[in-house]
Amino acid sequence: MFSLRFVMRNMLHLFIVFLGVSVFTFFISHVIPGDPARMLVGPHASQEALEATRAQLGLNKPIIVQYEKYIVDLVHGDLGTSIRTQRPVASELAKCFPATLELTMVSMIMAIVFGIILGVAAAVNRNKWIDHASRVFSLIGVSTPLFWSGVIALIVFYKVIPIFPASGRIDTFLSPPHEVTGLYIFDGLIAGNFAVVISAIHHIILPAVCLAYVQLAIVARQVRSSMIDVLEQDYIRTAKSCGISQKTIIYKYALKNALLPTITVTGLTVGELLGGAIITETIFAWPGMGKYVRDSIAFLDFPAIMGFTLVVSLSYVLINMAVDVLYSFLNPQIREVEK
Repeated sequence: MFSLRFVMRNMLHLFIVFLGVSVFTFFISHVIPGDPARMLVGPHASQEALEATRAQLGLNKPIIVQYEKYIVDLVHGDLGTSIRTQRPVASELAKCFPATLELTMVSMIMAIVFGIILGVAAAVNRNKWIDHASRVFSLIGVSTPLFWSGVIALIVFYKVIPIFPASGRIDTFLSPPHEVTGLYIFDGLIAGNFAVVISAIHHIILPAVCLAYVQLAIVARQVRSSMIDVLEQDYIRTAKSCGISQKTIIYKYALKNALLPTITVTGLTVGELLGGAIITETIFAWPGMGKYVRDSIAFLDFPAIMGFTLVVSLSYVLINMAVDVLYSFLNPQIREVEK
């Protein structure tokens, strides 16, 4: 069991981060050049209409008063009203969140599974061709901009070799499944609609691979480094001298301990995937939060931008809190310190 101090400390960190992000995003949004009221009424509107719109949005009040109202609304779960669509930001983000979550989950699974496989193979075959190929593969992944790899993937696998679709979550002639989780793959499985499941998988593969590639490379290098350290430990040499098979040593003894540092990297990976989703969703016209906030930025829709930032920040902190809990659960020494 985890101590009350452990839980309270993490909740305090969550509150501090959330408050800091709210302050930072709010004040930054008000010093950026541009007038949301002008964007809303249009360039040819009269000064009276502009001032009336500014008063309606509360933009004519002192910035401290605006922030105080913003915090009070946040406490009540109100992220404000979108200037661009004139609808509540919370409901629009809730509508877009499942698409981003599905893309992020698939990308994370790809990054972790293939990153571990590649890292283990590189560590076991240290300084051999597999290790060198893994190093080159990881270097390319880390150094390739996501916007470039996404465009190249579209050109190759949609135009030159038409294997995957270019946009959307399912084929246009299919109806979305009955919403249970908002994740088309899961909802399709629940409804027994395998045509939707196949189509959803077909559509998500290309953007998920592009999004996962960078994080896969990071996970692979981390696993390789950890595996090499573990394989040089005395208990591994003892296991080898006892005649235990190489497969058992690697997967039963070494990999379990090598994955502990990787857990922390995994938590950071999820945060990076949420951030990278903005570019990926824009390239592949994926109807998630990334595309939503990109459209909002073009319109200077500050409530939508701030709402997106707060949701991503909250998700990032909660994920890292879960990683801390998992790490403490797997590492008894840390669990004893937390008591």
